[in-house]
Amino acid sequence: MTRILIIGGGISGLSLAYRLQEQLADAEVLVLERSSRPGGTIETVRRDGFTIEAGPNGFPDNNPSTLDLAREVGLADLLQSASDSASKHRFLLLDERLRMLPSGMASFLVSPLLSWYAKYRILSERYRRPLVPIGDESIDAFARRRLGDEVADTFVDAFVTGILAGDSKLLSVRASFPRLANWERDHGSIFGGMAHARRLRRAESGSTTKRAGKMWSFQGGLSSLTGALVERFRTAPIFGVTVRRVSRDGPQWRVEAEGRDAWTADAVALCCPAYRQAEALADLDPTLAESIGAIPYNRVAVVAVGYRREDVPHSLDGFGYLSPQRTRRDVLGVQWCSSIYPGRAPEGMVLLRAMCGGWHRGEMLDWDDDRLVAAVRAELAVSVGVKEPPRFVHVVRWQKAIPQYQLGHLDRVAAIEARLAVHPGLFVGGNSYRGVALNDCVEQSGLLAARIAAWAQSARSVQD
Repeated sequence: MTRILIIGGGISGLSLAYRLQEQLADAEVLVLERSSRPGGTIETVRRDGFTIEAGPNGFPDNNPSTLDLAREVGLADLLQSASDSASKHRFLLLDERLRMLPSGMASFLVSPLLSWYAKYRILSERYRRPLVPIGDESIDAFARRRLGDEVADTFVDAFVTGILAGDSKLLSVRASFPRLANWERDHGSIFGGMAHARRLRRAESGSTTKRAGKMWSFQGGLSSLTGALVERFRTAPIFGVTVRRVSRDGPQWRVEAEGRDAWTADAVALCCPAYRQAEALADLDPTLAESIGAIPYNRVAVVAVGYRREDVPHSLDGFGYLSPQRTRRDVLGVQWCSSIYPGRAPEGMVLLRAMCGGWHRGEMLDWDDDRLVAAVRAELAVSVGVKEPPRFVHVVRWQKAIPQYQLGHLDRVAAIEARLAVHPGLFVGGNSYRGVALNDCVEQSGLLAARIAAWAQSARSVQD
């Protein structure tokens, strides 16, 4: 029987294990997880009637990977889409005022966020010939080249803040947002590629409507998905395992943990964060470990606060708001969680979730809870007018939160993959390589499962 060890029980490792069970019916697939629970950064906390996401808050349906997986594991009835207002109403905090982002062409044309010249740059982008530079290009440089300085400063900075909490001047567009770069390459423009992708989605769904992607979660929070995956495993994961070393043991792989625990396997897939992968591989291949360990991470604090509805003057009719990192505010953005997914707060209460830290303000994670909450309260007084203290507070610190795909990232990934070729049966996955979002992790795990299954079947045929 083929035995495969997966190190890391986040969504990448769990979805990889699930897919491998499908493709290798007679294999033993065992997940080893450092913490006491599955999910990694996916963690739904329920306290005092509030439902708080410590990590991701949902997933869009413009990539069906997670939706499909949820339905496969029996969660179709628990799927919860974001409210219509959350899908339509999103804001920027600029000059200490909330300003609504355009949601369509009419609102775009009258939006005060951009000058008429900037609007012209956007409208004419589809007809502007690409002048693609040689080599890697930052998100900021790409945006300025295709859309102009105003868009880069106002929208793109905030967009990158909301998704990656990173610096658009340092991050690679090809690695961080490959669809944008591919649309320009294949269709000559961002909006030409976007229109083509929209037509494909409509053709595949059989619909003629132009519906933008919605955010989704589950009635019990995102941990419903990780829990459902674990329930379907033939072999239960082992929690509380801190892997220290991966090595060869004759024809097999050996995984050693703290203490005397050790396992042997035919194949090993590391789906834990890159810095953990590097630690485990340091003795086996220092060059490989150094390349993997060079992937940087930022620091993010999540501060969830609950208020009485009557204490918040703002309607909270929408998704929330972002602050571009160039403003260097204490809060990167705030999600109006109880407006996005009804039922996340007790009756008569609202739940807001602020993000602090990020690439440029990582020192905020060294602040104590009182100071963090005070910073969030000061921000909310400006943005939504709330003066009263919160009735509920929950703080989560992610010391290494989101991997940053900085310039040269894809070259690094190619070097890692080339180095892995000399270690048959050793694989790496997770959000450190080809996408940090939940959908990316699920999709990439499916691709990795196919590679591992093909390797296992090939190795088995050689032995036979």
